[in-house]
Amino acid sequence: MTVDERMWKIVQRHLGYSDAEMPLFKENPRNEAVLSKSAALRDKLIILEVVESRGCNSRHQVGDRFYFDGAGNLLTDLCPKKVCGYSLNAAMMMVFTANEMLYAGVDPNQIRFKRASCFDVGLECGGWGRIILELRVEDRGKQA
Repeated sequence: MTVDERMWKIVQRHLGYSDAEMPLFKENPRNEAVLSKSAALRDKLIILEVVESRGCNSRHQVGDRFYFDGAGNLLTDLCPKKVCGYSLNAAMMMVFTANEMLYAGVDPNQIRFKRASCFDVGLECGGWGRIILELRVEDRGKQA
């Protein structure tokens, strides 16, 4: 799918690129490929759900969900009041992978390794606690 000139102008304004910078941005074929998927990504939610929690200092519990849009932005209004920054390290790798799968036209729910844990190693290994997050991607209208 080709990106029309109107979309290029919208992206230029959004990213703050000058007229001199836009040819450099446009000459990379990856950028057009990514932009051609932007409408489909707007309708997706990347969800990381806490499926295990033990000793979490941020008090995350099983069932807590961290929501990201299809472009990988944390949607803070849908998340718990506090989101543990240490959990985001592992979370962002999964969000990035899901995002790349969406760009490639592959169902990210088919990811083979869909769980990751926070940075803390847990009490058993000398830490305090640990949460485990599980990834799924849904259409925006279907979130619970």
